[in-house]
Amino acid sequence: MEVTQISKEEFELFKKYIYDNTGIRLADHKATLLKTRLNKRLRELNLNSFKEYYEYLGNNQQEYTKFVNAISTNVTSFFREARQWEFLSKEIENIKARAIGKKLRIWSAACSTGEEPYTIAMFLKKEIEEFNNYDIKILASDISHDALTKAKRGIYKGKDVGDLPKHHISNNFIKVGKTDEYRIDDELSDLVMFREFNLVYGDYSLFGKTQFDLIFCRNVMIYFDNDTKKAIVQNLAKKLKKGGYLFIGHSESLMAHEGLKYVVPSIYKKI
Repeated sequence: MEVTQISKEEFELFKKYIYDNTGIRLADHKATLLKTRLNKRLRELNLNSFKEYYEYLGNNQQEYTKFVNAISTNVTSFFREARQWEFLSKEIENIKARAIGKKLRIWSAACSTGEEPYTIAMFLKKEIEEFNNYDIKILASDISHDALTKAKRGIYKGKDVGDLPKHHISNNFIKVGKTDEYRIDDELSDLVMFREFNLVYGDYSLFGKTQFDLIFCRNVMIYFDNDTKKAIVQNLAKKLKKGGYLFIGHSESLMAHEGLKYVVPSIYKKI
């Protein structure tokens, strides 16, 4: 299968286009990765160069969606970042105490293929004894249309759930016929609302006056420069309740931010 090569000039065109449209800062050493991910689009469109594809992309909204799907990285798993769930388990009584009217609002701000928001639902079901008496809504957003499509289906292969304790699987999933697939239980999937959203250029006012008790924005900041990262954190902090928590990835860190207090690595509290 012939692979189309990308020139330095072409890479610079896409690098600027990606930054201008998604806010993602693509490092120079990512040229090979970009070439690999976009070659499939060139083949399907019968284009001979990345310059042709760049020109085709133009204002083609349908192709833009496929382009974002191609460049997005969707690496996730159930109960990722174990220490954060241990922290939340110890903090759950305080979270419940701040839940006026037993109302909990949580945002998974880069939900990928759904493992994170469904983990949140599974965690709350396990940790809150009177779970069914709570008004729980989990907003799950991502920039990738394809990732959200899979997340909405809520169906995962055996290897995706293989590391979960057996009681998590039996209590939260339904085996899909005789296949090696498991579907998240309706009791949990009904708590989650999925939405396509760009954390850099999206309109945060679309969420109205909703204030979140917890916001998960993990392993996303690594793709942005400092100014973009600062703007995202400001927007997330505004949507966080006083006393609420912001969770980022363990490999990430935030600069000092007015209104957010460092708690432990990767966890910040709205003060």
